[in-house]
Amino acid sequence: MVYQPLPVGVDNFEKLINKGYYYVDKTLMIKDLLDRKGELNLFTRPRRFGKTLNLSMLKYYFEDTGNAEQNKKNAGLFSGLSIMDAGETYTKEMGQYPVIMLTLKSAKQNDFEMAFACLKEAIVWEFQRHAEAVRGKLKRVEDAEKYEAICGRRAEDSNFFDSLAFLSSCLSQAYGKNCVILIDEYDVPLENSYFRGFYDQMVVFIRSLFESALKTNPYLEFAVITGCLRVSRESIFTGLNNLEVISIMRNDYGEYFGFVQQEVDAMLEIYGMEGKHDIVKQWYDGYCFGNTEVYNPWSIICFVKEHILDRDALMVPYWANTSANSIVKSLVERIDAGDETMQGQLEHLMNGGSIEKTIHEDITYDSIYDSEDNLWNFLFFTGYMKKISMRQEGVNRFVTMAIPNMEVSYIYENTISVWFDKKRKSFQMSPLYTAIEEGDTDTMEQEICGFLEETISYFDYGESYYHGFLAGLLGQNRKYRVMSNREAGLGRADIILKTPRIRKGRAIVLELKAVKSFHSMEEGCKAAILQIREKKYKEELQLEGYEDVTAYGICFFRKECVVMADEEFPEMHGL
Repeated sequence: MVYQPLPVGVDNFEKLINKGYYYVDKTLMIKDLLDRKGELNLFTRPRRFGKTLNLSMLKYYFEDTGNAEQNKKNAGLFSGLSIMDAGETYTKEMGQYPVIMLTLKSAKQNDFEMAFACLKEAIVWEFQRHAEAVRGKLKRVEDAEKYEAICGRRAEDSNFFDSLAFLSSCLSQAYGKNCVILIDEYDVPLENSYFRGFYDQMVVFIRSLFESALKTNPYLEFAVITGCLRVSRESIFTGLNNLEVISIMRNDYGEYFGFVQQEVDAMLEIYGMEGKHDIVKQWYDGYCFGNTEVYNPWSIICFVKEHILDRDALMVPYWANTSANSIVKSLVERIDAGDETMQGQLEHLMNGGSIEKTIHEDITYDSIYDSEDNLWNFLFFTGYMKKISMRQEGVNRFVTMAIPNMEVSYIYENTISVWFDKKRKSFQMSPLYTAIEEGDTDTMEQEICGFLEETISYFDYGESYYHGFLAGLLGQNRKYRVMSNREAGLGRADIILKTPRIRKGRAIVLELKAVKSFHSMEEGCKAAILQIREKKYKEELQLEGYEDVTAYGICFFRKECVVMADEEFPEMHGL
């Protein structure tokens, strides 16, 4: 069966429609914008939730290109979509305004000079896009000369600080109408410059660019700005008292970014994947924008496209591969610096729990680490946490939050795993190795508990967590080969250490148990040793030729560890 193509990475509305890609209709966002009559609208949503495509849709809907034939083609893009049934009040706005559309995503560069150069180039392209309509329409010679200098990349850097305001003035003269300004990924330059170390320089430019275009601009009809995070007015929105921020806390516009349940159900049905509802919900649902629950649209589209080719394909954390996830890394590194409260909270979240935090939407990138609340706010507003409930106490708002789904949980787990792999290389492991070889169970307990305190646990302290943890620690030794869940005797031992040479070599069996109470730990150790004997793990190694074989039962409860050697329980022999 031939299916309609899915728009993975397609964020141009014209291309999406004309090439026949599957489109989840979000055009009623246009109606809501016109009804609410907001002059400056800032939409903050996590990355890959359809912000760029929605801005492209607005561009093709509102733009008067200066060419009647092109305007007609643009109008045709909306044939059969919901906005066309909304009434003449809305359709008469089609093709009525010159539109400035600027994306700032190219500013993700290593230094200010490169970032500024990329932003200037994006601005130049927008000037060039309108050049044919503007030429010969400007009243002042100096304006025409400045316009051509920008188009020809001959303008001084200072000309770019108010370039959007200047372009709106030129377009207003050319069309006799006010402009619509669309700015995508407005906070990319700020986030990148903060992590790269040139935040102050970038703030000066972005503030000037925005203030001149958006504050008391007589040529502005309305503006729509998108980004991941709302930043404080004091940083770049100084004096913009008419700025309306539509964050994930607002109830309006919730359905226009991300896919709601009905839209996901329809897509799965169209592509013959009705049986995937539950697994898709576990992995990609869980975001809450206002009172609207939504799925990650990027992940849903990627999932359906991959499963068209292979119905049995494994689940993939698609969203995890679209960014460096630097903020989660920063959270983990803060814990590494000794923040035990943060460590406990993250462990609780990783095990399916929730935490309550004060929420404040005004934040700047250079204040992320000023407080624990700022860091949790950043994670919340950028999609790494979801709202469970909200309450107000005086002037403060409190949100109970949790990890949204399995895909985001993977991001945390992977980040923690990479962090711990680096961290354990600094551990002094020789005392543990010596204790294992000498049968010193007290030192084994002390060393293992010390390492547990240095890491972040998840999977609710299950045996799989402890298994991976201990195998990773032991894998650093150069004397033994470490084998996990290898067949031995009548079963599979958790961990076996074997010297490469059998003659005069040795082997060590480690059987692990996790219990649900501290007082059950000794019984857990005995159960591990009993399993070693019943499954004949030592006997199998002796048959291989190893004469020196040692076995330990190790029991865990949270970050506590008890170790017992097989030889400690002679009364259990023969059981």
